[in-house]
Order: sequence, then C-alpha cells, then structure tokens
Amino acid sequence: MAALKVEGLTKRFGGLTVTDDVSLQISDGEIHALIGPNGAGKSTLIAQISGRLRPDRGCIFIGEDDVTAEHMPSRVRRGLVQSFQVPSLFDRFTVAHNVMIAVQAQQRHSYSFLRNAMRFSAINAQVEETLSGIGILDWAARPVAGLSHGERRYVEIALTLAARPKVLLLDEPLAGLSRTESNEMIGLIASLKRRHAIVLVEHDMGAVFALADRVTVLVQGRIIASGDPVEVRQNAAVREAYLGDDRDLVDGGDH
Repeated sequence: MAALKVEGLTKRFGGLTVTDDVSLQISDGEIHALIGPNGAGKSTLIAQISGRLRPDRGCIFIGEDDVTAEHMPSRVRRGLVQSFQVPSLFDRFTVAHNVMIAVQAQQRHSYSFLRNAMRFSAINAQVEETLSGIGILDWAARPVAGLSHGERRYVEIALTLAARPKVLLLDEPLAGLSRTESNEMIGLIASLKRRHAIVLVEHDMGAVFALADRVTVLVQGRIIASGDPVEVRQNAAVREAYLGDDRDLVDGGDH
C-alpha cells in the first residue's frame, strides 16, 4: 500500500492551469523526487499535497484515507508533514528547547508549559530520540542563535521529525548550503528514508540522482516523465525541457 497517493490533481488560477491531472504514488521507505524548470508547478503541487491549497479536481490519500477535504493540521496529525511547516526557530532558546516546543505542539500542549517541560519524562525522551536520530544530541544545550545556516537546517529537520511523520515533504532542503553542508544533508536525507516516505523537491540534480528511488518531471504543470533516475536522465523529453541543463542530467550534477 502506498504511503501517499495523488490522483488527477488539477489546480487553476484564472485561465492558467498550474497543475494538470497529476498522479503520483510514493511507497514507504522511498524517496520520490519532483523536478522541473522554474514555473513547472512543483510548489503548487506540494501546497496541494500538504493542504495549504485545495485542488480544483483530484484526490489525495494518506495510506487508505482520502484526505482531499482535510486541512493542513489534520494531515499533519495523520503523519504528512512539510519541512517548512515547523515554526521559526527561537534563537534565544537551546536546540533541545526548540525541539521540546515542537514535541509539545505535536502533543497539543500549550507553549506556556515550557518551564515545566523538563519534568515530563516522556517529552524529554522524545526530544532525545529526535536529536539522536539525526546525530545532533550533543547540540542539545547549544543556543540556536550561535548555529550556522547549515546547522539550523538540521534543527529545522529535527522539528519536523518531532511531529513523528510517516511522509516527509522536503522542499529544497539544500538551498543556501555550502558544498560540505550539502553533502552532509544528502547523507541525512538518505538515512531518513529507512523510516519515512519522502517527497523531495530539489534543484540540485546531483543530489536528486544520488538520493531518489524514483523521479517525476513536471513541465508546465504536467508530468512528462516518471521512473527510476537512469530512465529519467536518458529521457529525450526531459533533456529538451531542461535545455542548457542537459549536462547536469547526463552527469548527475556536481556531487
């Protein structure tokens, strides 16, 4: 059974069709990448999957459950979480306290319980589990204000994981990272797929072809190709759509 299934999603803004009869199926433990030129409709598609936008036509399933009519918070509770849905990091708090706030939100506690949260062993255990799961438990006492851009990305991922998602929507997780940070993030994302189904939107073709089990290509709101990375890289329509980016598709980018 698919962890996430999208059937015939269509979204129009006036006379412009931004997603046009898009269907996808993402399995447990799979990284499914969405790629396409700027303006291809990737962000609009992700917004419909997450619940930020209502499609004009089509259906969205989490497991066997049709969630098309459900709002974003309901989908989060069902285990569908987008990376940027987490709140902004609180710079004056530590990494552990930031994750603690996310855990409390997931458990529907008020943020006013922050001072008492250290007394709740279950919350502490989930914070430790979340940080350990991505290898940053030793950051727990560090103030977020002192973290680099790349380190903050790790904490943002931790806040997302605090919601205990079944399906992760990662929207350009490598944006703004250095080469070293990008390679580290690629390793982290690869490790996450053992526990989650992942939909990845990313412009870095090296990362896409290193990570993805399947790749779907959108152009002008329609799927023009979908398959394993080798099939997609060799697809003539994909190469034409990317024009000057042919080298990245053939070589797999810089990574």
